[in-house]
Amino acid sequence: MELKQEARQTIQLALPIIFGELAQMALHLLDTAMIGAISHVQLAAASLVLNVLGIPFVLGIGMTMSIAQTVSMAQGQNDNQKVSHYLFNGFWMCAFFAVLISGSMFLGQNIILHLHQDPEVARLAIPFLRVMSLSLIPMLLFMALKQFTDGLQHTRTAMILSILALPLNVFINWLLIYGNWGFPRMEIMGAAYGTLITRTIIFIALGAVILRHKLFRKYIAVRRSQWHFSADTFRELLKIGVPSGLQIGMEAGAFAVSGIIIGTIGAVEQAAHQIALSCAAFTFMASMGLAQAGSIRVSNAFGTNNFSKISVIGKSTLLTALSYGIFCALVFVTFRNDLPLLFNKKKEVIVMASSLFVLSAIFQISDATQAIGSGLLRGIKDVKIPTLLVFIAYWVLGIPAGYLLAFHFKLGAPGIWLGFIIGLTFSSVFLCSRFLRIVKRNGA
Repeated sequence: MELKQEARQTIQLALPIIFGELAQMALHLLDTAMIGAISHVQLAAASLVLNVLGIPFVLGIGMTMSIAQTVSMAQGQNDNQKVSHYLFNGFWMCAFFAVLISGSMFLGQNIILHLHQDPEVARLAIPFLRVMSLSLIPMLLFMALKQFTDGLQHTRTAMILSILALPLNVFINWLLIYGNWGFPRMEIMGAAYGTLITRTIIFIALGAVILRHKLFRKYIAVRRSQWHFSADTFRELLKIGVPSGLQIGMEAGAFAVSGIIIGTIGAVEQAAHQIALSCAAFTFMASMGLAQAGSIRVSNAFGTNNFSKISVIGKSTLLTALSYGIFCALVFVTFRNDLPLLFNKKKEVIVMASSLFVLSAIFQISDATQAIGSGLLRGIKDVKIPTLLVFIAYWVLGIPAGYLLAFHFKLGAPGIWLGFIIGLTFSSVFLCSRFLRIVKRNGA
C-alpha cells in the first residue's frame, strides 16, 4: 500500500515534467516529419546534425540538473535565501556552458566533412548545423530555469510553455520550410530557424514568469543579498552537474556515434535510424520525467537522511518505470509497420525502420529503468561511481558489440541496435542494483 501511495505522489509530480519533456521531443518529431516530407536526403542531413549535436547538448542538460537537486534540498530545509542563491549561480554557470558548447559546435561545423557521409547529405547538413548550434543557447538557458521551477515542485510552469511552443513551432515551420504566405521556401533551413525562434521565445517567457509571478516572488525578493557569485557554490553545482552531464552524455553519445556509424552505411539506413530513434527518444522523455520527479523527491528526503523514505520512493518509482517500459514495448511491436509512415513514404526506408522498431521494443524496459536508477542515485548525491558504470555499459560493452555485429557479422544497422540493447541492459542492472544496495546498507 505504501509503495502505491508513493508511486502516486511521484507520478503526480512527474506528469507535468513528462508532458513538458514530450512537448520538447515533439518539436523534434515535427521537424523530422516536416523535413522528411520533402526528401529522405534532407531527413538524413537533419538526422546527422542532431546526432552530432546530441552529445554536447545533453552534456549541457546534465549541467542544468544540478540546479534542481540543490534547489530541492534547500527548499526541504525551508531556506528561501539559499534557493535564490542556487538559482543565480546555477543560471550563470549554465549560461557559460551554453555559450561554450554552442560556440564550439558553430566553429567546428566542418567536422561534418570528415564523417564519411553521403556528399549531398553533408552539403545540406553544414548550414543546418550552424543555426542549430546557435539555438542551443536559448534552449539550455530555458532548461536551467526549468530545473529551478521543477526543483521547487512547480512543474506546471515549464510544461505549459513547452506545450504552447508546439503550435508556434509548427506554424513557423509551415511558413519557412514550405514558403507559405509569401515567405521564402527554405526547406531544411526553415526548420533550423523555426527551432531557433521557438527556443528563444520560450526562454524569455519562462524568465519573465520567474521574475514576475507571485509563486517565485520570495526568491526574487532576496536577490540583493543572494545574487552574487560564489566559488563554493559553483563547486557544489559542478560536483553534481559534471558527472550528471557525463552520464547522460555517454548514453546520448552512444546513440549519436551509432547514428554517425549508420550514416556510413547509407542514406536509407540513416533515415530509418532517425525515424526509429526519434520515436524511442519520445518514449524515453516520459522515463526522464519520472526519473527527475523521483530524483527531486529522493533529494528532499536525503536532506533529512531519511533512507526509509528514500527506499520506498525508489522502489515504487522503479516499479512504475518497469510497467511503463513493458507498455512501450508492446506499442512498438504492434505498430512497427505503421509508425514509419508518419515520417517518410520511401519503401526501403519503411522496411528498414520497421525492423529497427522491433529491436527498439526490446530495450524499452531497460531504457526506462536505467533512467530511474540514474535519477535516484543522483538524488542521494551518488554520481561518481554511476558515471563509471555508465561508461562501461555503453562504451566498453554496447558500442563495440554493435560495431562488431554491424560490420564483422554483416548485420548492418540492426547490428548497431543490438548493441543498444546490450548497453542499456547492463546500465539498468548496474545502476538499479547499486541504488538498492545503498539503501539496504543504510538500514532501509
